[in-house]
Amino acid sequence: MNPADLIGEGIRLQRQGALADAAMRYAQVLRLEPTNTEALHRLAQVACLQGQFALGVDYARQALRVDPRRARTHLLLGMALGRLGLPSEALASFDRAVDCAPDLADAHANRGDVLTTLGRQAEAIASYDRALALSPGEVETWCNRGAALHDLRRFDEALVSYDRAIELKSDFAQLHFNRGNALALLGRHAEAIAAYERALAIEPGYLDALQARGAVLLTLKRFDEAIADYERMRALDPHHPRALSELANCYLMTCDWLHAGQIAGALERSLTDGSAIASPFILLGLPMSNAALAQCTARFAALEIPKREPLPRICPVADHGRIRVAYLSADLRDHATAHLAAGLFERHDRSRFEVIGISFGADDGSAMRSRLAGAFDRFYDVASTGDREVAQLLQGLGVDIAVDLKGHTEGARPGILAYRPAPIQVAYLGYPGPLGLDFIDYIIADKIVLPFEQQPFYRERIVHLPDSYQVNDRARPIAACAPSRREEGLPDDAPVFCCFNHNWKITARMFDIWMRLLRAIDGSVLWLFRSNDVACANLRREARLRGVNPDRLVFAPFRAPAEHLARIACADLFLDTLPCNAHTTASDALWAGVPVLTCTGDTFAGRVAASLLHAAGLPQLVTGSLADYEMLALRLATDHALLASMRHQLAQARLSCALFDTARFARHIEATYTTMWQIALNGEGPRSFAVVPTGGGRAA
Repeated sequence: MNPADLIGEGIRLQRQGALADAAMRYAQVLRLEPTNTEALHRLAQVACLQGQFALGVDYARQALRVDPRRARTHLLLGMALGRLGLPSEALASFDRAVDCAPDLADAHANRGDVLTTLGRQAEAIASYDRALALSPGEVETWCNRGAALHDLRRFDEALVSYDRAIELKSDFAQLHFNRGNALALLGRHAEAIAAYERALAIEPGYLDALQARGAVLLTLKRFDEAIADYERMRALDPHHPRALSELANCYLMTCDWLHAGQIAGALERSLTDGSAIASPFILLGLPMSNAALAQCTARFAALEIPKREPLPRICPVADHGRIRVAYLSADLRDHATAHLAAGLFERHDRSRFEVIGISFGADDGSAMRSRLAGAFDRFYDVASTGDREVAQLLQGLGVDIAVDLKGHTEGARPGILAYRPAPIQVAYLGYPGPLGLDFIDYIIADKIVLPFEQQPFYRERIVHLPDSYQVNDRARPIAACAPSRREEGLPDDAPVFCCFNHNWKITARMFDIWMRLLRAIDGSVLWLFRSNDVACANLRREARLRGVNPDRLVFAPFRAPAEHLARIACADLFLDTLPCNAHTTASDALWAGVPVLTCTGDTFAGRVAASLLHAAGLPQLVTGSLADYEMLALRLATDHALLASMRHQLAQARLSCALFDTARFARHIEATYTTMWQIALNGEGPRSFAVVPTGGGRAA
């Protein structure tokens, strides 16, 4: 057979799936004509179809050496390089394909795909648009265009792409799933659930859709339905890596300790052996060692947070003038983080620091939002801007130190700092634990929450502030009209214990202690925050099982911050939780004049209240064991003079203690930033250090 006939026979065999036989025909051609580019191209195709991408690259390059203008071979080469994990090289091949054949729609579409992989979504959309102009009926291109728009947080536009794709192929489950994700992020929860249900109708075993629908149901506090989705995931895949942790989260949020206990062993084993992953925030509510928490967090980060190609690195410049510090958060609005930190943003020394706010959360139109917008030298709303574009903004602004205030909490966008836009990148305040991210240089803490001995569990270098790591705004208003106990449903003449932590922080072990206290002290009540009605019902049931009248549990609804601070004063003593302490809620109580009793845990999240109490001048309220915690709670509740002295001490120190001295805190964190900057200017890598409590705030 001549070369043309052999190639024709090879193509026929290739279409039939007889790849080995097809390859033999193409090889025969090369024995006759070693530079036959069609045979080399076809051999590259077969190699790729067989998963031998390196061999496919070799054949494609041989063909291109003979004919450098062969557009489809450049396309094939790019696809093979992409499968080998070489996106930059793949992009160069697609660029060459487009140069050779500008009307080759597949080249533009694949170019868009690899640009998305590289995190260059805006450029990807331009490529998709060109591909669709040439071939408007390509469902996959519409789908991928929607995904790129989604990544850029242009969710409404993403929906348009998904809807166009659905018009072309309505039974494509992934399209409905993607559409649901965009709707969920737009807060259109009912529509999101309907989209996930459509995906599941097409593909009943679609695990990602079950997980996503469960997450939206959880947001809506439809716990039974969320649990049903996660149980369905387990039934379909008993080893699904996320099902157990999501179930555990549902049970923690509803204080369903019976069911939480039933899966605790399996969850612990699967987290230990690496077969399960969990959102690090969920892990804070579980009794985990520092080593286990670090390991599980690093695994989550490796699997769930995309790797990004860093932007070109800019070296620190010594004659820079003011140090530019950017704070990044989704919570620059009416949120606990903002209520803690607003005073810091306002008090930064503008002669030495330029302070920039980067907000990627919703603008809630609140008074706090307006205050924050005026607190920064420059304030940027990037809620609808993609991660790479935000990173480019930071780099373009010449940011020296980027401070992430979110960590692994809801609304976090670690993808921004994954591009390495700033010479120094810092984790602070929002998340009390290891981030497991190699692009975060430092974590700001103190000697109580994060002793230097725990450095082996942190990739970030630990930095100690001299008092407490937690900033507080001493200008936080307390409503002038304080409610009476009777108005809050509390007894006038009996001890009131309170805990305004979210209900997921309450464990059976802590509740046992609290119920023993109620049984020991006639008429006493426990005042709790109402996170959700299911948790309230379960806590009342658990009280009854422990011999306590459920009516002695009083649940407080949400109140605006100033009103909430005013009502806290009705309590006698705030009882803290383990393994995750009160954080902002502890500062709330202390600012309102209510003593906080805590027990020091092992992890950062379980040591925060101890840090706050030391900075407030009340270290005697920090216990080292739950037995001591219970004994001291009982003593404080029955020794009225002792409790009164604690309240008096707190009232006297409220405006003079380190915890609420915002100006002092600002000088110390500025010393922290100055030291970080000097280390970078010296050409050193990040290192741990402690700030000395002096006016200038030197580093030790």
